[in-house]
Amino acid sequence: MLMILGSLSEVISLGAILPFLGVLTAPEQVYQYHLMQPFINFLNLTEPKQLILPMTIAFIVLSIVAGLVRLALLYVMTRISYATGADLSISIYRRTLYQDYSIHVARNSSEVINGIITKTSVAIGVITSFLTLLSSIILLIGIIGALLVINLQIALIASIGFGILYWMVTRYTRKQLYNNSQIIADQSTLMIKSLQEGLGGIRDVLIDGTQSFYSQVYRNADLPMRRASGDNVFIGGSPRFIMEGIGMALIAALAYTMTHQHGGINSAIPVLGALALGAQRLLPAMQQSYAAYSSIKGARSSLNDVIKLLEQPLPDYANQPLPGPIPFEKEIELNNLSFRYSKESPWVLENINLKLPKGGRIGFVGITGSGKSTLIDIIMGLLLPTSGELLIDNQTVNNSNRRAWQVRISHVPQNIYLSDSTIEENIAFGVPKDEIDSLQVKKVTQQAQLSGVIEHLRDGFQTIVGEQGVKLSGGQRQRIGIARALYKKANVIILDEATSSLDNETEQAVMQSIEGLGREFTIIIIAHRLTTLKGCDQIISLDKKNNAIQILRYEDIIGYESKKLGE
Repeated sequence: MLMILGSLSEVISLGAILPFLGVLTAPEQVYQYHLMQPFINFLNLTEPKQLILPMTIAFIVLSIVAGLVRLALLYVMTRISYATGADLSISIYRRTLYQDYSIHVARNSSEVINGIITKTSVAIGVITSFLTLLSSIILLIGIIGALLVINLQIALIASIGFGILYWMVTRYTRKQLYNNSQIIADQSTLMIKSLQEGLGGIRDVLIDGTQSFYSQVYRNADLPMRRASGDNVFIGGSPRFIMEGIGMALIAALAYTMTHQHGGINSAIPVLGALALGAQRLLPAMQQSYAAYSSIKGARSSLNDVIKLLEQPLPDYANQPLPGPIPFEKEIELNNLSFRYSKESPWVLENINLKLPKGGRIGFVGITGSGKSTLIDIIMGLLLPTSGELLIDNQTVNNSNRRAWQVRISHVPQNIYLSDSTIEENIAFGVPKDEIDSLQVKKVTQQAQLSGVIEHLRDGFQTIVGEQGVKLSGGQRQRIGIARALYKKANVIILDEATSSLDNETEQAVMQSIEGLGREFTIIIIAHRLTTLKGCDQIISLDKKNNAIQILRYEDIIGYESKKLGE
């Protein structure tokens, strides 16, 4: 509606230039014009010169109204574009978070980050350009219609001539815009990737002195992207200056021709003024249309990437409340379970058969590459078996109920992720600040042997830990991870090398606290340090060679390791 209103206001302001200039040059002729009589009678005007002031005021008012309508249109278009961009960005992030763990493992996070931040911004520009293109086309229709009324021949020549010129430029630059769009899409992802790698490994970068290498990697991605973006801006804006020159030349030639016709300069000025004002509106509208078109073409590849991210499927549980926990009273069972990441990749696990009783303390050991982490990921429901089954009390875990199983699980990985917030918020991770149970936080910090550390901090639980917990030691980060798992009140706790950063004394204290949780908790431990497994009821050894499973006692493991050491 605003686009149509804006076009009408431009037509009216353009039409008003004829009587306005006519009054200034030949008020007698305008005074006698029959369409002006109702206006003259309404204002009770008695002589031609009295027309000048009201016509000037009318022209000023119409021009201001037209400007205000264009301003309102710009405001609405901008708000719509950025609101849509926010919807896109939020939707992509939400859909990405709901993707299977196997998808996250298979792709580089820089692709998603770039899609959410950079390419979504490009999509906002495309939406703005599309609305601008639509608005310009409606405006062009109105302006050309008004010019046809003023002077049919000149309006046709100008419209068709400029239209053909812009079409030729469009044909000439189309391929370059597409190539630039591909460069921008690819190199922006490489930029994010180089930033993540350089800043993520800053300790090694500083120690190894590899700043120049990462700077060059960033430069190799950034420079082509900026050049392609600059080329697109130039391609979009350059025709304007040529077209303006041609337009002024056309008006000058028309002025020369009309001064030699009947009526001379006085009769020519109103028409020339209207045509000049029309050209001043027509050329920017054409340029806006072309610039919007080139912007859309230049963002084509990035927009395709955004669409692919938006097409990520959402699981059925995405729009449902958190399910209640799956019944778990007896055991976790792996029945002829096998897994590989793709049809082309080798088997990571083959024909695994295990029963893990509820309330048990089960340890997993094995050399690197034996499949321990993959097996734990399957037990946690992050990965589904390629063949065979994961059963909880004889109920198969699948896509429809694995969220109900994950409700029961707390995971403490080797590398704890900590957000740049307080210790309390990191323990109650993912819980809104005003919903955190402070008493539960204090309880779990005591169980994780963390309360002594917090007592010596000036801000206590409100201490900011820094990005990735940089202000804490490795052992303190691990204990926050253990406290986080306990805060969740899950009854299956999985410790994946969780005590590897702790000294022996602290590790023993933490493991004693975990052991003291009671047999309503099932504890699964992956460890390389055998002392961590001392309290386990059974220890499962994975052999990479044939994926055989040996169920051992702690004494058997110690004896086996001693024998290997003697050999």
